[in-house]
This record gives sequence, C-alpha cells and structure tokens, in this order.
Amino acid sequence: MSSVKIKLNPAEVEKLKEVCASFGNQSGELINVLHKAQSIFGYLPAEVQEIVAQELNVPVAKVYGVVTFYSFFTMIPKGQHPISVCTGTACYVRGAEKVLDEFKRRLKIEVGETSADGKFSLSCLRCVGACGLAPVVLVGEKVYGRVSADGVADILAEYE
Repeated sequence: MSSVKIKLNPAEVEKLKEVCASFGNQSGELINVLHKAQSIFGYLPAEVQEIVAQELNVPVAKVYGVVTFYSFFTMIPKGQHPISVCTGTACYVRGAEKVLDEFKRRLKIEVGETSADGKFSLSCLRCVGACGLAPVVLVGEKVYGRVSADGVADILAEYE
C-alpha cells in the first residue's frame, strides 16, 4: 500500500464507522461494508481499508484481498464520469479496441487512469449483456450502443 497518507474527511470517517456499526461490526459483512464505504468515499484507499479492518476486527490484509479480488472495488479515485468500454467477445470483434483507443487519445489517459481535471476515468469490462448493441460503452449508468471511434467525440461532448 502507498506510503503517502490521504487525509480523510472526519465527517465521512464518522459515517463509515456508523455503517460498520449498522452491520453489527460483523466480519461476515465485509463486502457490504466495503460497498457502502466506496459509495461514501468514491474509492477505497488504504486509510479507508484500515478503518474498516479496525471496526470489523479483521486483518487489513483480508480487507485488501477482498478489495483487489472484486473488480467492482477500486483503490483509485474514479472520475466524475467513469467510462467503461466493453471488451467482451461481441464488442471486441465489432471494434471495441478502436473505440477504446479513441477514448485514450482524446482524454490523454490509459485504462485505469483518471483525466487531470478529474472529469473522466477509463476502464474496460468483460460483458454488459448487451451484445446485440456491440460495441457498448457505459458512462456512469448510461449505456451507449453501436459506438464507433467517430462517435467518441459526441459522447464526450455530452459531459463537457
């Protein structure tokens, strides 16, 4: 874990402790607590993981293991508008890689990174279950189907 300490908002820390208490500080509720923690902080830095470990009386290594195992959890702050490009088989064969490359080019970031202004983050996912609309892009919860590299600029313009 990183050696740079992040200063957490005391009100959010208090909220996290209340969440832990609402689950009875039970170690078996770790995943539920982490879901709530990520909705409070937007991501799960080491400092948040340490608080969860302390409150649920589990080793930090166990918390870290769960956070790194499940792709839903992130230790990197996401952008205001998280962009996910589906790279499942149907999307891939219909040009998802070109779409992904265009997002990277326009945003000047790689997969797993967040733009300098904090507006966009970029990730890939395996399948959103909308294969008939391939290639598919998610921006937050909004689904865009049959996206081409040429359509990337229009998608980004909606969020400028």
